[in-house]
Amino acid sequence: MLPSRRQLCLGLTAATTSPLLGGCFPFDEGPDPVGPIAPLKSQVPYPVGTCAMSGQLDDPDWARLARTHFNQITPEWEMKMEYILTSRASHGDGYRFDASDRIVDWAARHGMGLHATTLIWYSQGEEAFRGLSPADYRQQFDTYIATVAGRYAGRVRGWDVVNEAVAENGEGLRQHHWAQSLGEIDHMVRAFEQAKQADPNAVLFINDYNLENNPKKGATFLNLVERLLKAGAPIGGIGTQSHLDIEIPEGQITRFIGQAAQFGLPLHVSELDASRRRGDGTPDVRTVSYRIRQQIERVKELSFAFHSLPAEQRYALTLWGVRDTDSWLRRGRYDDGKDSPLAFDANGHPTAIARALSDGWRQDTSSATS
Repeated sequence: MLPSRRQLCLGLTAATTSPLLGGCFPFDEGPDPVGPIAPLKSQVPYPVGTCAMSGQLDDPDWARLARTHFNQITPEWEMKMEYILTSRASHGDGYRFDASDRIVDWAARHGMGLHATTLIWYSQGEEAFRGLSPADYRQQFDTYIATVAGRYAGRVRGWDVVNEAVAENGEGLRQHHWAQSLGEIDHMVRAFEQAKQADPNAVLFINDYNLENNPKKGATFLNLVERLLKAGAPIGGIGTQSHLDIEIPEGQITRFIGQAAQFGLPLHVSELDASRRRGDGTPDVRTVSYRIRQQIERVKELSFAFHSLPAEQRYALTLWGVRDTDSWLRRGRYDDGKDSPLAFDANGHPTAIARALSDGWRQDTSSATS
């Protein structure tokens, strides 16, 4: 089983080459070379973002690429509850903002927008909230959101308020400690209400993954959005992480983007990447050229579908990393050192994904509302 993104971001697995995967990727030809490209952020009229860990800010090569090609930053891990909140948080003294403050300040210093993630996530917070009375549980839930969102009020464009609420297979919603203590829908409504109070001007998102890859999950997610809006949750935007499976059928991405757009809310492609390797670690008999073609077509489809939205619905398109070697997909013992899921390689050269983004943006959108 592959390690989770949580484990990888925490550094619980070492980045090593697995001999088990050696020779599993046949090379009939190398990738087509991608020449110099215009800065990604200069090619479109909406923000093009990337994610950052505070330690990357000290890497001059990373910083140069980030400043050149991106104009919005999302903290990859260090604005999430597991970093900010310690087990002492229930006593009011467990908030940790050193890394998130640094990323926010760096983005501001370089004239970049900031998208914040995430306030409530099913996988975090259980230990810190364990043992609280129902009244204290509600109070600490509200206090956390008020403290964190309030700290950055006026400095962020938007917040992922609720993250990954839909079950992995798309069959209903996840069951977890927030839902058990505050209600399956009520805890989400409450989170949005508290975030709105803390930062009235931020765009408040509900965010999830595999929405394009799994139509059932996409439909369940959009049904959840509708339920929350009917319940009065002040949702301001829809986030789709877009960790793309390059084997999904043509048109599936476009259909989901069109369905999500029907709410009239801003959309955020919030964590875009597209791995060329299978996620289960099994031998891959597909040729490299085939995988590159598939990758280009899926990323191109996504960039065109997003670019074709009405201007007011294009919040941002964010890649989940700058260079391939920065990607969560290139951490851990399953990495063979060959995957190229992002727009720049280890040396900062554009990849096939950079070309696909540009090609998608350059397609004729005259039939789309703009």
